[in-house]
Amino acid sequence: MAVLVLGGAGYIGSHMVKRLIEDEREVVVVDNLVTGHRQAVHPDAKFYEVDVRDKAALNQVFDQENIEAVVHFAAFSIVPESVANPLKYFDNNTSGMITLLEVMKAHDVKQIVFSSTAATYGNPVNIPIKETDPQQPINPYGESKLMMEKIMAWADQADGIKWVALRYFNVAGAAEDGTIGEDHAPETHLVPIILQAGLGQRDYIEMFGDDYNTPDGFNVRDYVHVLDLADAHILALDYLKEGGDSNQFNLGSATGFSVKEMVEAARKATGVDIPSKIGPRRPGDPDILVANSDKARRVLGWAPKYDNVEDIIKTAWQWHQSHPEGYTK
Repeated sequence: MAVLVLGGAGYIGSHMVKRLIEDEREVVVVDNLVTGHRQAVHPDAKFYEVDVRDKAALNQVFDQENIEAVVHFAAFSIVPESVANPLKYFDNNTSGMITLLEVMKAHDVKQIVFSSTAATYGNPVNIPIKETDPQQPINPYGESKLMMEKIMAWADQADGIKWVALRYFNVAGAAEDGTIGEDHAPETHLVPIILQAGLGQRDYIEMFGDDYNTPDGFNVRDYVHVLDLADAHILALDYLKEGGDSNQFNLGSATGFSVKEMVEAARKATGVDIPSKIGPRRPGDPDILVANSDKARRVLGWAPKYDNVEDIIKTAWQWHQSHPEGYTK
């Protein structure tokens, strides 16, 4: 029996596949390679270049493979782009979930672990954020993910498809052996952008906005290592396999760092005096997003190994130094 990883050629998905293979599990990867990289997929995983919205092609994958559970990473995730082009996000993310669930139902696959996001909370009511706090997205990306959660809940009620939504915060870091890491074009995530400035690939890191309602004026985020995140997905798969009911969990460190603090941490982690300047704030960005992840630790037994943001940055730095052009070279 195989685990199907949708978006398994992407940043988080490829680390998930690597962890599953190391755990001696059979893995099937589906990815349309729009943002993912074929080179990032572990050689022991079976790969299909298929779009999640292509129902006929997805049906063929399920026909050919003995799939027992799905892990879903196949979604667009850039907040400013979602504000500028919301229909793209509802088409790919929300419609893609509907197609997937229809195919799962047709093949009697009853377990799905879903990559959700802190963006479903919008501007949080409480800090740190609990799973029971209101979900009021302030951008189409967060709205599309919240809709996906709701669609899964209705599919569970109607068809018995059990799900776990893992709402994670900011992901960073890379595989410890330096074989895979983060490579987006264009890059939009803070840590790799900082490190690109450290490598001289950018003139400076632009810190968006210094007028947020935070102690130093820069927005604050909670950072979790990509391998800790992958481990949480494996725990969620096991939770469902053992008969766990549909559920949702925050994944984060419970500690917030501002953009300015992250730049300073990167300077320490790399030993490079990374240049920076202040720019205008981005649309759709909440002031503070920090997770309360007690539930994941209690129910899933999740125990993150990386609890120091400098250590997280060091693994990313190792990847970027050895792959300065990403997967292209």
